[in-house]
Amino acid sequence: MSISIMYHRDGKGVLHFREAMYDEDSEEFMLNQGKVGNMGTGSATAGVDEAAAEKKFAAFAAKSAELGYAEIPAEEQHWVVAQYALKSAEGTERDRYLEHKARTTLASYFSWRGLGAVEESEFAPGKLNIFILAPDVPKAVKGVLVALRDANLDFTKLSIGSAPVADTSQWKRRHPLPAKQPFTLD
Repeated sequence: MSISIMYHRDGKGVLHFREAMYDEDSEEFMLNQGKVGNMGTGSATAGVDEAAAEKKFAAFAAKSAELGYAEIPAEEQHWVVAQYALKSAEGTERDRYLEHKARTTLASYFSWRGLGAVEESEFAPGKLNIFILAPDVPKAVKGVLVALRDANLDFTKLSIGSAPVADTSQWKRRHPLPAKQPFTLD
């Protein structure tokens, strides 16, 4: 799937998003927009081949720029990490299912609300880390909590941390609070 997302702050400082997505498998091109953190409004066009999708992405970028939207460079965003404590150092088959389910849930939830993008996941000794690139940390943390709770994924072993992309030595625990120990990836 190809995705392009652009942001704009209105006069009141509220962050808005516009997003274009193309699914090569279903040949569907989707547009979505709204306030970051809220379900956007969208439309979809079926039967779009790759050449037509490229033209639609170009038109989307031009229209977004005309409306004052722009991509936020990665170095100006934050990593938000949803971290699960695992029962074993390497992870079990159940943990691999948790990774798939949590990634899928978060990717869908975040995409339709302009909260950011699930970039990767990794198993560290005794931990599963899911990395999300997000423009607004408080909204992203709230989004992680809501999405995982709605999907009935275990909250008792969940921690959330964040750090600026430009300085990943500055991890801060965001959940659970109060922070009884520092947030670490390993």
